Amino acid sequence: MTPEIDTARMLLRSKISEILAALEDLGQNELNHAPDLPGANSPFVIATHVFGNMRAWVLGIACGQGLRRDRPAEFRSRGKFDDLALAAQTLTTDISRALEGLDPATLDDRIVPSQELFGEGQVREVSRREALLHPLEHAGIHLGHIHMTVTLLRSGA
Repeated sequence: MTPEIDTARMLLRSKISEILAALEDLGQNELNHAPDLPGANSPFVIATHVFGNMRAWVLGIACGQGLRRDRPAEFRSRGKFDDLALAAQTLTTDISRALEGLDPATLDDRIVPSQELFGEGQVREVSRREALLHPLEHAGIHLGHIHMTVTLLRSGA
């Protein structure tokens, strides 16, 4: 594994850990409750969505694994913190294994992902390198959403 790929692995693992840390002291009701605002999601939904995005972009797009993603189901999800912790552990392991096999000479290869893996918006060609970096930006944005959501829930919104 090259330093670049290892750094991506480390940063992805860090974002997964930060998401879990932001949710670990929530009760099950808080974890599965969305603030009473248009378009708001529960902390559980946001975390599940971020993990789905990471799986799709890192494993599916960057590493070329044949996998499926049910993005709409991510937004209907409910569960316990232990469910998220297990999903995070599995995702971390899967990402580490996949990145060990990623040939660094292919990082600039261009890929047109399926709509299913790409997610929302118009599908466009991306490099494997971009497919490793995109979920970091996405996770950072949604980690902020998680913090805001928890604050709103605790304020009674």
